[in-house]
Amino acid sequence: MSLENRIINQFTDSIQTKQNVLTELCELIEVASQRMVTALLNDRKIFTCGNGRSACSAQLLSSSLLNQFERDRPSLPAIALTADSTTLTAIAGDGGYEEIYAKQLRSLGISGDVLVAFADGNHSANIAKAITVAQSKDISIIAITGGKNEAISALLNERDLEIRVQSSSTIRTHEVHVLITHCLCDLIDYQLFDGTG
Repeated sequence: MSLENRIINQFTDSIQTKQNVLTELCELIEVASQRMVTALLNDRKIFTCGNGRSACSAQLLSSSLLNQFERDRPSLPAIALTADSTTLTAIAGDGGYEEIYAKQLRSLGISGDVLVAFADGNHSANIAKAITVAQSKDISIIAITGGKNEAISALLNERDLEIRVQSSSTIRTHEVHVLITHCLCDLIDYQLFDGTG
């Protein structure tokens, strides 16, 4: 196979995955954006977390809220629990890696906040612990997951929301997670700053 054909295959696979999940995820993304807007209108915060490439999605979401998405507008309170390497390594060193997000949430999170947890398909004890802490503090959970996240799904209750990308490819899952992040940012800006919130 030529290099050009490999490129074409990557684009085609990406487009196909997005088309496959579009109809099943639209309503869930809409509901997630509304939950986030409700929190923001009530002076609450959006927390994000994820591991590895999912940490990039978490930081993309918090950065786009705190700074801006596609236009200049007031900053929105968002905290990426993944971003402070000193805090992360201190918590991991003293209390274990599974505590790196949970400990921050215990300290910073309050009822009415939202936790957006990105998980690409592999079970992560630190994401699971963060979800458990969020539930105990009445923090709304939006889990953006992949096709193999049965362990994360099992932790969620009827008040939590899961946006699951059904794909066997971790790379395609990450691509859709980035698109979901962009959709959320667009919907939040639209609801808060275009008079429809």
